[in-house]
Amino acid sequence: MRVALKECDWEADGEDLLVVFDAREAITLSDPDGQVAALLTELRRAPRTAAELSAALGAHGFDVSEDDVGQGLRGLDSLGLVEDADGRSLGDPDEDERHFSNLCFYGTYSALDRHRAGFQRPMREAHVLVLGVGGGGSSLVQCLAGLGVGEMTLVDQDRVEPRNFARQFLYRHADIGLSKAERAAAWVRDYDPGIKVNAVDRWVSCPEDLADLVEGIDLIAGGLDGHPHANLWANEAAVRAGVPYVLGGANRTQLMYLSVDPGRTACLACDYEDRPAEDTSEGIAYRIVENMKLSNPLTGPMAMQVGSLLAFEAQRYLTGYEPPRAAGFRVTLDLREGLTPAWQALPRNPDCRVCRLAPPREGERR
Repeated sequence: MRVALKECDWEADGEDLLVVFDAREAITLSDPDGQVAALLTELRRAPRTAAELSAALGAHGFDVSEDDVGQGLRGLDSLGLVEDADGRSLGDPDEDERHFSNLCFYGTYSALDRHRAGFQRPMREAHVLVLGVGGGGSSLVQCLAGLGVGEMTLVDQDRVEPRNFARQFLYRHADIGLSKAERAAAWVRDYDPGIKVNAVDRWVSCPEDLADLVEGIDLIAGGLDGHPHANLWANEAAVRAGVPYVLGGANRTQLMYLSVDPGRTACLACDYEDRPAEDTSEGIAYRIVENMKLSNPLTGPMAMQVGSLLAFEAQRYLTGYEPPRAAGFRVTLDLREGLTPAWQALPRNPDCRVCRLAPPREGERR
């Protein structure tokens, strides 16, 4: 294996070496004879095998075996400072250039056995069903396109209106009156012709309205409006298909997102069953909120925040660079408190009718 040094820098401090990769922290390594600095210097020159590094360190006056170098590389790997050089590229210079920033991002999480390209490839191969391409959904589409998702199916039944322009930045004046799904798909094609995109102009009134769209889907993301139970229907379609569902939205003073991992976490139906009794003041307030017709106070920054939160969670599911942050939780960001997130677990209902519809996971018994 050829080992590559990540984008780090270092400086001697007495008998220690201070190494910085992530600007949040400095790693202190004991280096009284300068051997670690010499190893980092040789790795910076070019990716090397342990045998090549052993020879190179000999030129610095250090008599170290290939096994000793291998042990040192494993130590650097445990600190997140090195990676497999052959895992940095997608194998195509044009693709590497297109995804330069994405690959740099995954470099934060790469290691000798976890490759940058190995995170990007699943994204390129993924098919995401986006429900709603309005406020948060339009920003979600843009984020997913930037991340390089391979295919998107966009579902919406609305038309572009002038009032959308405060928060939906992929539409233009010439799009007024046209299908949002079609115009959003056209934006994706113009942005990156390598992304396959399908537009579905459809009103969703039950889980079955999504049945033909979930086949072959890797993840469902977004949120539907128009009916208080629309997202419950999407939740059921996701659970039936056994694919993650990432949902988000906003009210006047809060942003929210959550995700459902069928068979592993509570689903939206579990949470719905846990609502307050209808004859209590909390239950009445819940019903009022559920049926309110809002004037949509969602501004551009709020919509972009929601879209990016959903895209991050989708990225976690699709690439595995880190575990999903909102799986089985409602994460709320309060505008009045500086958008500090608060996690609230979704109550899992062991008798949930919808959860029982989840197909068994490979290797798991139900």
